[in-house]
Amino acid sequence: MDDRTREQIEELKNKKGYICDMDGVIYHGNVLLPGAKEFVEWLMDGGKEFLFLTNASERSPLELKQKLNRLGVDVPEENFYTSALATAKFLANQSPGCTAYVIGAPGLQNALYSVGIAPNDVNPDYVVVGETQTYTYDRILRATAHVMNGARLIGTNPDITGPTEDGIIPACKALVAPIEIATGRSAYFIGKPNPLMMRTGLRMLGVHSDEAVMIGDRMDTDIIAGIETGIDTVLVLSGVTRRSDIKKFPYRPKYVLQGVGDIADYEAPEAGESQPSE
Repeated sequence: MDDRTREQIEELKNKKGYICDMDGVIYHGNVLLPGAKEFVEWLMDGGKEFLFLTNASERSPLELKQKLNRLGVDVPEENFYTSALATAKFLANQSPGCTAYVIGAPGLQNALYSVGIAPNDVNPDYVVVGETQTYTYDRILRATAHVMNGARLIGTNPDITGPTEDGIIPACKALVAPIEIATGRSAYFIGKPNPLMMRTGLRMLGVHSDEAVMIGDRMDTDIIAGIETGIDTVLVLSGVTRRSDIKKFPYRPKYVLQGVGDIADYEAPEAGESQPSE
């Protein structure tokens, strides 16, 4: 580790608030990434404010807590915020008491129901699409018909792909695309980099933007979300982005690390002690 990287990690460890993506940062599918457990333990032991802000809409905060627990990491339920919750909040504010035709997993359906948005397969106000294992041609047909009849199209997040233990798979924007193409209507996406979700995250942390950092594996959602919200950004190379991909974008993360374990593993030298260059 060179002197510049050590300096950057020391800066990161002095932050008060951490907004972290999950897929590609903490785990791939059901596989915990190296150093992730140590990173979470460092956050909790150090009394840091942190929030897992995920574009994935399949699971509720309780399910995410249980998933991490199965992977050997114990995090309180209140430290999770999902694009499903952000979507439900947005629709409840925009159109209280509205109805929706939903293509999505229980995490999304329950989030909508919890704020009074009822399911409707006859004349819904919205068509809402999130990641799901039950994506079928029949559901695309129904969604297309509803949008053509005036329903507004919402995507929980703009991720085209996502990482799993088996490789890259289609994500929300890829599932929305056939409906957009067939109807000629563009979806409105709620998750990162939408500033609505990031501002909610900062409020939940209770820290100023100067005191926070966004950690993620995607340039097109995590990093741009942090930049547009005015907080420092950390790109980890443990997910979908390679170091060579960074130059494809007109913006850059402030920090680039192999993974979140780099933060937890680093120990500042004692006063008067120097570390050898590697």
